[in-house]
Amino acid sequence: MFFTSAVKNLDGATFKSQYESTPGAILLDVRTPGEYEAGHIDGARNIDIMSPYFSDAILELDKSKPVFVYCRSGNRSSHACIMLKEAGYTAYNLDGGIMEYR
Repeated sequence: MFFTSAVKNLDGATFKSQYESTPGAILLDVRTPGEYEAGHIDGARNIDIMSPYFSDAILELDKSKPVFVYCRSGNRSSHACIMLKEAGYTAYNLDGGIMEYR
C-alpha cells in the first residue's frame, strides 16, 4: 500500500513545466463534472474521483505515459495519485490544486 508520502507532489510552476515538457503526458482533472465545466486547465481529461467508476476509468489510461493530476486543493488528486500508483502508473500531484497552476 502507498502512503501520501509516496505521492510525487509538485508545486504549480514545476507541475506546469514538467507537464508541458513531457511528450504524450496525460493531464487528469479529478474534480466533479460541475467543477470541471466551471473552469479547467486546457487539455485536461475529467474523471471524477468520487464516481463509482473512477477505478475502472483510470485503467483506460495509457500506462506508458505519466499522469499529471489535479483537483481544487490537492487533496482528491493526492488520493487519485495513490490509486494510479497502485495500478502501475507514474503520477504527479499538483500540490495546492488548480489555483497553483500558472
